[in-house]
Amino acid sequence: MTNSSTETLNRVSPAAAPDATPGWRWAPAWILAFVALWPAPGYAEAVLALGALVALFRLVSSRFRGGAQLLSNQAWALTSVLFFAYWLPELVSAFDSVDVKRALKEAAVDLRYLPFLWLVASAVASKRGRRITFGGLAIIMGIWTVDALVQAASGTSPLFAGIDAIKQMISGRGMCRPEKVAGVDRLSGILGPCNLKLGLVLASLSPFALYAAGRRFHATGWVIAAAAIGMVVLMAGSRASWITYGLVLLFSGWRLLGWKKLAAVFGFGALALLVLGLASPQVGERLQRTAQVMTVDGEGVDTALSGRARIWGAALCMAREHPFNGVGARGFREAFPDCDPLPDELAAWGEGPAFHAHQIVLEVLSETGGFGLLLWLAGAALAWRAWRFADVEARERARPAMLALAVTVFPFNTHLAFYSTFWGGLTLLLAALYAGSLLAREE
Repeated sequence: MTNSSTETLNRVSPAAAPDATPGWRWAPAWILAFVALWPAPGYAEAVLALGALVALFRLVSSRFRGGAQLLSNQAWALTSVLFFAYWLPELVSAFDSVDVKRALKEAAVDLRYLPFLWLVASAVASKRGRRITFGGLAIIMGIWTVDALVQAASGTSPLFAGIDAIKQMISGRGMCRPEKVAGVDRLSGILGPCNLKLGLVLASLSPFALYAAGRRFHATGWVIAAAAIGMVVLMAGSRASWITYGLVLLFSGWRLLGWKKLAAVFGFGALALLVLGLASPQVGERLQRTAQVMTVDGEGVDTALSGRARIWGAALCMAREHPFNGVGARGFREAFPDCDPLPDELAAWGEGPAFHAHQIVLEVLSETGGFGLLLWLAGAALAWRAWRFADVEARERARPAMLALAVTVFPFNTHLAFYSTFWGGLTLLLAALYAGSLLAREE
């Protein structure tokens, strides 16, 4: 064999070896399937668990050889650190939880997120993977936006109607129980009237759609996409999603449009909000409730916050009573009655305890204590450090994921429960997309 033939064989043989494949080419499709199945939470959770098992099996069977061709060493480290910043507080808080056995079981089950995060990060570690994954997320968000606009015009979400019909044929039951549908006061879109998270989901994942529109169609594409998603967020979302989406517009728009044109976009958004407030009783009611925050009395502020001032008071009580490791992840509802500042008054949300703190800092502090807050802050600091020391090219390829993650955990807002299956999974997904794209392996 000639020297040139030997050199050629040496170059191609690592890629041909099963343990040194240049990334898992199926990973992007798996991630997109997970997101597309969010309207059917059980199936989405099955895809997550199966993806984690497949990834772990592939890694163990190869004895982690060829890991550098899946992720760079820095991406392996950051992805793992972000997982443990989330999971270790959950584990430590379990030992002082109201239901220790259940809390330990939940912590054990959540270990599935670690190989899933490796899978997600590997999906965007190459140029091809980022194109498929980020582009696919943009397409999914675009389809969901168009579907919600059709619902706004016709009263029915075609996508949810189709899913509900399939569910009826399979099990004889619809996606939502009738009592859950009654009284729905916002657009629900493909997620359905019993899962009113469309506004928050679109707001958090909108950077993928806006950056894709800006790259392909420049400023005009960005403005059209921003207007379409914005209309859905206003009609579908809580006020928390309005804040989230406003941050997305601010940080994705100023580099593309400049401050003057971006100010015009926000002016148009404010006008649209006023028009919707007059045309839609539901949006108008939220605006009126928000205006009550300007009152000087605590009752008015609590009304403006939909009872969250009362919840936050209870969260601070839990943090005082359990300063080191909190009441346990997802233990808020059990601990709430003992810390309710107004136990004899009907809450703004109705009967029963509050399920979580509705604010990320207070959730972490009340459920996982000072230890948990310290680890979350350490994870945030390391994520920021990675961004700070990355070069310009790395920042550009990771910008959609970075912005999506940053606005989702923005502390000066209200939030869903980060230790719940749905929102915790979404947040960890964004963390892995950020780490994998920022610290992508060299090609």
